[in-house]
Parts: sequence; C-alpha cells; structure tokens
Amino acid sequence: MSGLKRTISTRTTRLTARASPYNAGVTLFESETVTSPRQSKRVKAETKVEELTEGDFEEKRPSNASVPSGSTPKRKGSANKSPRKPKPIPQSLAIPHPAPEKWKETYDTIKQMRSHITAPVDTMGCDQAQFKETDPRSQRFATLISLMLSSQTKDEVTDAAVSKLRAALGGSLSVDGLIAADDATISDAIGKVGFWRRKTEYIKKAAQRLRDEFDSDVPKTVDELCSLPGVGPKMAFLALQVAWNLNVGIGVDVHVHRITNRLGWHKPPTKNPEETRLNLQSWLPTELHPHINHMLVGFGQVICTPVGPRCDLCELSTKGLCPSVQKTAKSKTRKAVTLASEASTSVSGSLPKVEIEIKAEEENTVLYTIPDNSLHSEVKNEEAW
Repeated sequence: MSGLKRTISTRTTRLTARASPYNAGVTLFESETVTSPRQSKRVKAETKVEELTEGDFEEKRPSNASVPSGSTPKRKGSANKSPRKPKPIPQSLAIPHPAPEKWKETYDTIKQMRSHITAPVDTMGCDQAQFKETDPRSQRFATLISLMLSSQTKDEVTDAAVSKLRAALGGSLSVDGLIAADDATISDAIGKVGFWRRKTEYIKKAAQRLRDEFDSDVPKTVDELCSLPGVGPKMAFLALQVAWNLNVGIGVDVHVHRITNRLGWHKPPTKNPEETRLNLQSWLPTELHPHINHMLVGFGQVICTPVGPRCDLCELSTKGLCPSVQKTAKSKTRKAVTLASEASTSVSGSLPKVEIEIKAEEENTVLYTIPDNSLHSEVKNEEAW
C-alpha cells in the first residue's frame, strides 16, 4: 500500500459582516466558501494497519513464541490443539430401566423356538470366521474383520467376502498380511459388502493401528476397540465375547433393537441401538448378555423379520406375550423355513437332529412349528387357526 493518504475535500460557507459605504446604519454580509481537507475514517483505519511493521508484531508476540519468516501471524485462538480423546463408551444408566413384565417367559419362549430354527447367523455369522484360522491371533483378527465387514451387509455376503479376502491374502487373515496387501486386492475381495470402499480404508488403517499400538492383536477393552476406524460399540462387545470370551456388555444390532421394541421392553421406545443396549444391560441378568444377540438375530432373520414378520409361526402371539402381533397375509411366494426337532432320548443314546424343510405351495397352507416330542411336522390349514 502506498504511503500517500487519500483525502476528502470539505466545503464550509462563512458570512463576513461589513458596514455599508452608502449608509452607516446598514450592515452588509458577504458569503465566503472555505475548502479544507478531511481524511476519511476508512483511510485512517487503513493507515493505522499500514503503520504497523513486522517489528511491531514481534514486540506484541510472546517471548516464547516463534513464527517462521514470511508466514502470516495467526489469529488469536487458532493455535493447534491436541486431538480430543474419544469419550468412553457408557456402560450404565443413571436410573436403571425396570425389568419388563413377563420378560423371562418371553425370553424362554424365543429360546425354545430358536432351538428349532437354523438361521444364517448360525452357519455364517461373524463368530464362524475364527474356525478357519489356526493361529490364535489370526482367529481374533478374523473375528474383528468379519464384524467390521458385516455392517449393513447380510451374513451370507459377509461370510463369502471374508473367505475371498482370506484366499487373496494367501490362505490366512493376519495383520501383517492385510497391511502388505494393496487396496485393489482388498477391494476386489470385499466388493460385495455394503460400503466396500470405506471398509477397505477402515480395515487397512485398523490393521496398521493393531500392529503399531496393540502388538498385532485385538485389544481387550471396549474403548480401545472403538478407537479403531470403523468399529462401533456393537462390534466391540461382540468381538470381546467371541475373541476373548469377555462378557462386558451386550452387542445390539438392528435385530435386537427392532425385536425388543416390538416386545415392548423399552418404555418409552428406544431411538437407536445404543439406547437399547443401555436399557437391556440395566435389568437383563449378566449371564444372559453373551447369548441374547445370537438368539434374537436368528429369530429376526427367520421369524420376526423387518417386513412381513411370521407371526403365524410365532408362539409369542398365541401366548399373548407380544403386543405387536400382526395378521399374516396369505402368499404363494412365502419363503420356506427350515425347522429342526430333537428326538426323544432312548436307552442306547439320542438320535441325530433332523431338519425338515416345508414349502408352502398352496395359498391356504402355512408352515407350522414341530412339537418337541415328535419327529413329524404338522401342517395345519390357516382357516382352522
């Protein structure tokens, strides 16, 4: 900015009195315009800023501060701050939620129904990934990777993606193997899961964190697990249960969240899985925490589905234990349900479990659960119910 100051002209009119030369009793007034320079306020402000030299900044700067030459002085409050530590995962409510009425009867009824159901989570769930590894660390790492890929993805797709990723890494899921693999190899293997691009980045960064901070092993606390990219509370609690056999909380996914709200176990209804988890942990006995997720996930995959729940097959509806029971519409395209029944124990031993698959071919035919004391399925007419 140049050193010349801009000025604004100001005109002032002055009146000058003098005696009339023709009559001494008359006074004449003459006007006179005077022009005087006046500096604008804006120019004054700019001049003040201009007059501050680099030496002025040095004088106002604290003695222990240093600014590289040629850099612009930082504004107040813009100094670099240390990264915030992640907030610890809450483990309890200030006021525990009361236990729902008849919850134990409801729980036992669902458990009994689940003993006759083979759901995708039973054969392709995240707890199955460890069984294809021999090294204990790889077993725990495979469990974590399977959980990270399972978000927004069906168990069938997750199981196939984990198997493909294992093959791409040379037959084993390990921290070092995943770090050494390029992103294209990982993306090609998990390309069928939901949000695969983001998950490629997450599992690669998580593997690097495990190598650098946790001795290439899965952490043993919820907060440490949740500090990994792409890992939330549900994954953390399930990982600790499966990988380390640690029971520190309930893994709540969409199935557990949906079903427990349909059962009326939350007053008022919870808005997200975290609220559901804290409510359940406040009253459900601790010994049941590791089991409720697997039980309700399978129940939700086959019977209490998100859309068109099979209330016609659910014993909760006949016992009056479910306030959300719906009338099941007739359908020719209804999916088959695989049911299983334990044979009665004989003197020589127990017979193997028998799985029976019944397909509804006629409009008025539905599936019916197998009685405990019988190996035969009974298909009843829907009109007789």
